[in-house]
Amino acid sequence: MKIKFGVVVFPGSNCDHDAFYVAKKILAKDAEFLWHKDTDLKNSDVVILPGGFSYGDYLRTGAIARFSPIMEKVIEFAEKGGIVIGICNGFQILLEANLLPGVMLMNKNLKFICKDVFLSVENSNTIFTSEINKKVVKIPIAHAEGNYFAEDSILDDLVKNNQIVFKYCSSKCEVSEKFNPNGSLMNIAGIINKNGNVLGMMPHPERCCDLVLGKTDGLMLFKSVIKNLTK
Repeated sequence: MKIKFGVVVFPGSNCDHDAFYVAKKILAKDAEFLWHKDTDLKNSDVVILPGGFSYGDYLRTGAIARFSPIMEKVIEFAEKGGIVIGICNGFQILLEANLLPGVMLMNKNLKFICKDVFLSVENSNTIFTSEINKKVVKIPIAHAEGNYFAEDSILDDLVKNNQIVFKYCSSKCEVSEKFNPNGSLMNIAGIINKNGNVLGMMPHPERCCDLVLGKTDGLMLFKSVIKNLTK
């Protein structure tokens, strides 16, 4: 099966080329940029909302991007079961578009954080994690507003429906406040929707897919998607 990745580009996106490179060069799949003013997903099988600072993060992160013309099609695509991956700013946009529950607040220390972190794979039975062959992965973060917050009822649903995919942890899979870089409730780093086809995560898997960089844990996420699309 021929698989095509569509990478949405907003004014202020700065990780779009990273995502495109992984899809096109590392995974050897068809890939195309999708401009924010377009209303055509160009037959994409997977849509990626990349990291960056869409519209300068004015108002709130993702608040303006959510109303871009392309997002109408992304929402329709997701509601029909299409696979959508929101990374960092892309996660923030998914929250604003109500494709995922919750909101993002400023990091607890009120500073921009850029470093490698460890994530526990909380749910390995998803289309995004089925090929991840270890309990802990090492993936970089780069954000100022990655502090995930939601009402207790939403958190209860996330737990009940096994929607929490990644949590911040230690290299030995210890999940505690000590290893929480931004103050996210329950150490949440990534979640999926109830149907399991939309993933939002603050860490950047596309930045750790190339052996040249000395780290490839992120590649397992994209390979999971491909494997599940070709079943």
